Amino acid sequence: MRLGVLDVGSNTVHLLVVDAHHGAHPWPAHSEKVVLRLAEQIGPDGALTDAGADGLVKAVGMARAAADGLEADDLLAFATSAVRDATNAGEVLARVRDESGVRLEVLSGADEARMTFLAVRRWFGWSAGRLLVMDIGGGSLELAAGIDEGPDVAVSLPLGAGRLSRERLEVDPSGTVPPSHEAVEELREYVDAQLDPVVEQLTEVGWERPVATSKTFRMLARLAGAAPSGAGLWARRSLTRTGLRQVLGFIRHIPPAQLPELEGVSAQRAHQLLTGAVVAEAVMRRLDVDCLDICPWALREGVILRRLDQLTPM
Repeated sequence: MRLGVLDVGSNTVHLLVVDAHHGAHPWPAHSEKVVLRLAEQIGPDGALTDAGADGLVKAVGMARAAADGLEADDLLAFATSAVRDATNAGEVLARVRDESGVRLEVLSGADEARMTFLAVRRWFGWSAGRLLVMDIGGGSLELAAGIDEGPDVAVSLPLGAGRLSRERLEVDPSGTVPPSHEAVEELREYVDAQLDPVVEQLTEVGWERPVATSKTFRMLARLAGAAPSGAGLWARRSLTRTGLRQVLGFIRHIPPAQLPELEGVSAQRAHQLLTGAVVAEAVMRRLDVDCLDICPWALREGVILRRLDQLTPM
């Protein structure tokens, strides 16, 4: 069957259309995205702004039209932390439904962690043993660990790269001056404090193979020497703690406006690179992870796999 997956994230609205059936690799047939940065369009009252809601309705409508044009059998549409945390989420979801005809499912942070874990498990298989999975999104950090297809521990923390860039890291408006040493250290201390409650939980479960997903980790791995995207889906990519520390050591001294010039750095996410690196370093340090593998599958693939499992006769 042909499935469309619409991911309304903190940075982008991403439509992925795949041809898939149970037991087979879901093969991408089409992919398109619109950069909205919804997490940055949350007003002082915690509500998504009118402009943000307008952009979301338009993007979802365009995605539905594209999925219909590609004759998708089903459209799985979901939203993550930016919509989930908005104080006017109910109103925004109703407007999206009424004006685009698409009903967005709002995933909890724990559900995000569980479905990302499922995707990673299917990608690496049972031979990977106990998995530790980490995913840095725009609004939240998801962590999960376990031996089965469902993790024993699945948690979500408000440590997304976009959220922290907006709320916790003071940046020169001109983009020509790097954040101060003091600002970066304060951010690191905040991230460490947020991680305190979950470190013991994850350590008790344990793992044999630590894995990371998400655009943030892929960018950091590329800067540390991992293969570029042009090397293909199957190229093995990893990120060492030593390599990450070296990356963090030099990007913290680069003015934000110059970060998009680095090879492998997305122009749309460059402003979040430093906060993402701080979070990644803190997680690897606190969990004593020396090296992690980068998995190309993540939340969207997890949603697809869950849907295929539900459709399969017992």
